[in-house]
Formats: sequence, structure tokens, C-alpha cells
Amino acid sequence: MTFTIHGSFEGLPAGAQLVQYRLVGTDEWKSVDVPADHGAVFTTALETLDWDWDTGKNSVQIEVKQPNGLTSNTLYYFKCSPPGGDEVFGATAEPIGLTAGGGPLAEPVADAYLDAVQAASGAEVALVSRYGFTTGLDAGPVTGDELFATQPAGLAIDVQSLTGAQLKKLLAYRNPSGWVLTPSASLRYTVEGGVVTEITLNGVPVTDTQVIKIAANYTLVGGWQGFPQWEGSISVFHGGPDDMGALASYLAKNSPVQAPKGDRVTIR
Repeated sequence: MTFTIHGSFEGLPAGAQLVQYRLVGTDEWKSVDVPADHGAVFTTALETLDWDWDTGKNSVQIEVKQPNGLTSNTLYYFKCSPPGGDEVFGATAEPIGLTAGGGPLAEPVADAYLDAVQAASGAEVALVSRYGFTTGLDAGPVTGDELFATQPAGLAIDVQSLTGAQLKKLLAYRNPSGWVLTPSASLRYTVEGGVVTEITLNGVPVTDTQVIKIAANYTLVGGWQGFPQWEGSISVFHGGPDDMGALASYLAKNSPVQAPKGDRVTIR
């Protein structure tokens, strides 16, 4: 297993600077060059680690050296072991149900996929299908057991690029169960008579020639969820988190999560 650990630094003063960090338990301090135009949040890759299944590790701790020579008193953990069944990952403000075609649940899952890989890959949209969901989320705190019940397969999220024309062809397809693909909030589309007649990315119409980076789990890309294989797609990023972990992180960051409006796809 290969893991890339990304760090996000907020509240940095204006101008270019150097941030030093190290893995807890090591002596070597490493450096990150922060550009002058770093913005409110600067995100960068810190470490890439290769672990075997039998390594016995399940977390990494990182500390940051502050300008006054002190080190951070907060340790940042990277966990790769399953969560405890009672561990809570944020909350939902109301029930987020699962329907025959995916329904309300599919939209925040798509948002979670995009959020999980966007900083590392530049992904612009995520797509999910009904496949692999087993139940919706009740209102209130969401536990590890509930997350496992919702998406038990643990499918990794990758990023592929498609042209606008290729994406329209993919989105026009309805599988034998009548399902269509659900996008993240960045994308809206309309299918009429088996053809995509309207499609926007971040509110701007998609052209046939533009190239779009799309996050999805690898089984959807491979054509194993009742939808066509993504022919002509180009791999952009491989090594995102599993779908359950992505949803857990999204819930923790955005709690309480509201049920979506369900207006991202229109079928006529």
C-alpha cells in the first residue's frame, strides 16, 4: 500500500516562506517552500509511504516547527485501520435516504468523492452510481457501523479525464435498471430522448472539446456497475481513499450535513 500524506496550512503570514516538519519519532526536519501567493490555505504533499499489510502500523504523526523554534503541540494523524463501530464521524441534520436509483444519498457521496481527491488531483467533478449502496443515513451522529452499512465495498477513488463529448455520451446512458449517474454539486445535466441536451460545470456550459477531470471509483470507470467502460479516458490520479473513508471525512468536515435538493440531474 502506498499512501501520500497532504498537509494544509492555514493562517500563514503574507509572502513566501519556509515551513519545516518531520514525522514524529524521526530526527530529520523536512521543508516546504510556500510561494508568496499561497492564499488563505496552502496544501501540499508531505510524505509518500509504502507499507505492507503486515507492517503493524495504522497511523502517522507529523509535527511542525514554528518560527520561534518551538514545535507544534498538535499531532496530525493519518489512519489506515478500520474505524471502531461506535466511533462518530460528524452528523446529518436530517435523514438522507436511499432510493432505487440512488436518490438523496448519492449526491453527498459524490461530493465526498470530489472533496477527497480534488486537492491532490485537480478533479473538477465526481460521478457515482447506485451500485454498492445498501442503506441511507439516519438523522443525527453517524457511526463507523453506519458508514460500513452504507458503503461496505470499500472501493478506491481514482481520477480520469474525459472530453466534454465523451462525458455527454457517458451521462446519456441509462442502465437496465433505469439508473443514471449522479454528479457532485459542480455538475448539472439534462437528458432528453437519450441525449444530453444541457450540461454545465460550475455554472458554465460544457463544450465538446474541453477536458474535464472526473473522480469515480475504479469499478465504475471499468464498466462493472451496469454502465459503459470509460473508453478514451486518461488516468490522471491513482491512489485516492476508499469510498467509505471519503464519506467519513466529508461528514466530519461539513456537519451537520443537510439532505440535498436532488436537482443535479433532469430527465425528460
